[in-house]
Amino acid sequence: MKMRKEDKAALVDEIADRLGDAETIFAVDYRGISVPQAAELRAKLAETDATFRVVKNRLAKRAAERAGTAELDQLFEGPTALAFVKGDAVTAAKAISTFGRQHDILEYKGGLMEGAPLDPEQFRAIARLPGLDVLRGQLVGVVASPLTGLTRGLASMLSGLAIALGEIAERGLVAGEAPGEVRTEEPEATEEPEATQASAEEAATSKKTESDEKESPEESEADGEDSEGASEENN
Repeated sequence: MKMRKEDKAALVDEIADRLGDAETIFAVDYRGISVPQAAELRAKLAETDATFRVVKNRLAKRAAERAGTAELDQLFEGPTALAFVKGDAVTAAKAISTFGRQHDILEYKGGLMEGAPLDPEQFRAIARLPGLDVLRGQLVGVVASPLTGLTRGLASMLSGLAIALGEIAERGLVAGEAPGEVRTEEPEATEEPEATQASAEEAATSKKTESDEKESPEESEADGEDSEGASEENN
């Protein structure tokens, strides 16, 4: 059935919009693909935020010119289908490559990736790369590994510090005392009982009395001389 002019114009506008919005574009030869297989491939590509569409070469060239992707003109020869990729280009390339290998269809023609031409060899290289989700998981693992080691190291250091402080406290070093130093307390002064003081005073008085009663040798000798002198005077 022949397309009407307005339908062709609408289709060109649609393809041009898809070309302008896509970050990556893959062109493949779709010969040999069945309708169920095309539906299956569309479902797989939808998971990677990509769409798959069979295009007429003449209309596709007009759309590429309008979208500013004239580099694709040479690819619009023979049966052509375009994959418009907005998401992960690696995952989309894997899906197309794996599907084509399983069913022996979908020969890659060429494409654009962020405005740069992408030949078949580059496409195969991209398809062998790990997907974005896998790379994110690997990156998280790489980042988490040293952080885990750092966390364990800090926990070990804090535990060791707590043990050391506990030992210091037990030895009395925290209060500034030398290990093994024994503190002695001075005995408190006690007041002597009043009876003891009285006894001491009586003893002192008694000694004084005894000393008064005893005559020194010099006093006794002087008394003797006085007695002899008195006797001579009497005679």
